[in-house]
Amino acid sequence: MIDKLDVLMTGVGGQGIILSSDVLAEAALTTGYDVKKTDVHGMAQRGGAVTSHVRIGLKVASPLIEEDQADILLAFEKLEAVRWTAFLKPGAIAIVNDHALPPLSVAMGHEAYPDDVAIVDTLKQRASEAHFIPATKLAGDIGDVRTLNIVMIGCLSVFLPFDIRLWREVVARLVPPKIKELNLSAFDIGRKQFDARL
Repeated sequence: MIDKLDVLMTGVGGQGIILSSDVLAEAALTTGYDVKKTDVHGMAQRGGAVTSHVRIGLKVASPLIEEDQADILLAFEKLEAVRWTAFLKPGAIAIVNDHALPPLSVAMGHEAYPDDVAIVDTLKQRASEAHFIPATKLAGDIGDVRTLNIVMIGCLSVFLPFDIRLWREVVARLVPPKIKELNLSAFDIGRKQFDARL
């Protein structure tokens, strides 16, 4: 039973963050929890920052996660993970797609993209666990890099007490029918990144 769980998803436009948060919210609602969710889109349709706040519990009053309150960070891009570190509560879990999509300021040479050591150090200041998953590569390996969001949901599912059949049913319901099997494969690959926990 979950009294309260705050999951912050972050990345850039085009990575499927909104669908991922819909899958999580639907899984929690189907299980009987109260859920509040809000999405924040960046300026650009693709490439701008996107965040989704998903709050799950017996009774949830507000859709927004405040600083120091997120239990889990699901980051689809490494720099976006760093940008939202302040929202993690001490001892939180960070699941990060080990992929860089440098913003325009970096591409133009105005800023430097932090190296992996700096990213890991920043996350470890807050998170008790920081998992870096090659989700973009794994999605590409099964035939469509756009399934990285469902790979990430597969990773997240290991940390939540929802039945795997429910997760798979929700994924199958929310993705287009013609790519249902591909996305179910992506979900399974995400879960397999944490075989030792299953």
